Amino acid sequence: MTGTLSGFRRLYSIVGGLSGWRRRGLAAGLGILAAGALPPLHLVFLLIPGLTGLLWLCLSRARTRGAFADGWWFGAGLGGAGTFWISHSLTIDLARFGWLIPIAVLGFAAVLGLFPAIAAALVHRLAGPGRGAEKAFVGPGIGAVLVLAGAWTMTEWLRGWVFTGFPWNLAATVWTFSDAMTQSVALFGAYGLGLVTVAIAAAPAALAGPGRRPWSATVLAAVFLVGLWGGGAYRLGGAEEAFAPGVQLRLVQPNIAQADKWKPELKAGHVARQLEMSYAPPAAGAPAPTHIIWAETAAPYVMNRQPNLIRALAEAAPTKGALITGALRVTGGRPADALAYNSLYVVEASGRIADVYDKHHLVPFGEYVPFEAWLSWLKITVGRGNFSPGPGGRVMEVQGLPPVSPLICYEVIFPGAVVPEDGVEAGESRPRPRWLLNITNDAWFGVTPGPYQHFAAARLRAVEEGVALVRVANTGISAIVDPWGRVLERLDLDTSGTLDGGLPEPIGGRTFYSLWGNAGPLALSVLFLGLGGFLARRAGRSERP
Repeated sequence: MTGTLSGFRRLYSIVGGLSGWRRRGLAAGLGILAAGALPPLHLVFLLIPGLTGLLWLCLSRARTRGAFADGWWFGAGLGGAGTFWISHSLTIDLARFGWLIPIAVLGFAAVLGLFPAIAAALVHRLAGPGRGAEKAFVGPGIGAVLVLAGAWTMTEWLRGWVFTGFPWNLAATVWTFSDAMTQSVALFGAYGLGLVTVAIAAAPAALAGPGRRPWSATVLAAVFLVGLWGGGAYRLGGAEEAFAPGVQLRLVQPNIAQADKWKPELKAGHVARQLEMSYAPPAAGAPAPTHIIWAETAAPYVMNRQPNLIRALAEAAPTKGALITGALRVTGGRPADALAYNSLYVVEASGRIADVYDKHHLVPFGEYVPFEAWLSWLKITVGRGNFSPGPGGRVMEVQGLPPVSPLICYEVIFPGAVVPEDGVEAGESRPRPRWLLNITNDAWFGVTPGPYQHFAAARLRAVEEGVALVRVANTGISAIVDPWGRVLERLDLDTSGTLDGGLPEPIGGRTFYSLWGNAGPLALSVLFLGLGGFLARRAGRSERP
């Protein structure tokens, strides 16, 4: 054991002694390595060298700005490797937007790197060498591990709302390959599971620290990891599946290439194809669909101005149910007054549009351009104007279905924001939704990690809120997910087909997270910061000569 610990201390000394491009290269490389833990690879063990190395780099700096730089290089590597697939959307019209690919990849990496940089700076300030004898640096310890976990989680939360928010690839998503490991998000959400994940992965950094028991942090982390899995397995053991009576859903996944989706000569064929899939008889012995659901902008028209289209969809809608589809909506009589919305329509068999939901959380540079006067040339989706945001999240009541919270595209990735607060909408009391409906079009990103990462984030929302998730995607992944995050039915990426299945009922009662939201994980993050800083200072005093 002594020889092993000495080896860790020598390695820490080597890492701390690096400078210049070697240090920057190591930091970026560790970030790229850590990205291997993200969906779809789920190589979670890669977080250990990644976050351990980041902590060693931060703590071996003499100044906070040096730790900030190390964190930025790490975050840029992690962000670039985790979101490189965004550039695929620019290949849809390569002639116009191909030159933007390096700008998109490097720009995203640069911005995403700022958040780990802030976390690294906090680690250095609270657990690093500092100034004065009282904070004399003695090496990494459990205090620094706790500070990194708390700081990382706080900056993940910050990333979830600053500049409209981008909580993509949260640390918790690395566990979505294991149903048992994701159950804790019912208590403290994705941010809480991320807090624990970072602490566990960074714990081996303390093996290079001082004291008589530098291995204690790693042992505690291993025990906690086993306990986390055991608690999740126990919760799943008591899960009793139930389905909404009289509901049979049909999810339609046509797998239409984005390059073809809006071509005028093909649009009618796209609708006809999806109508044919909607009319198809169910499997032998299976009940007929009561509700048919299409993906985001599955009807590639301004639907509120297409009465013939509405009639065609109404004919396909089940008699006592509805056909739900994504399509555009435009208001205003004159072009100068027109407002465009990315919407979800509920069409009944009578021909009535029973309800419409307008997406309110728009995608920057896809559905709107921030600072448009200077950056309008960066918009990459169909049409030159911006979409308008809807009024906000809401609960819809569709004929024959339990109350539902509709979510279009990446609205589903925001923890704590997929259900209207307290079930109140526009001052009126509304029932709490009993399931989540996410329609999306991930065709922009092809067969890349992007759609898998999107699906992983969506599944966590089901566990957090304790309700089922139904996801319908143009090119996949479409699925029915139960309130424990388990995938009951699925259509894989880049396939065409329909999926018939029941609608799972919510869990009994409400989850702790659905009641308290992000207050819990944020309070724990503050606790980790305070306790970690205290332990780091106490270690410095006890080891001072």
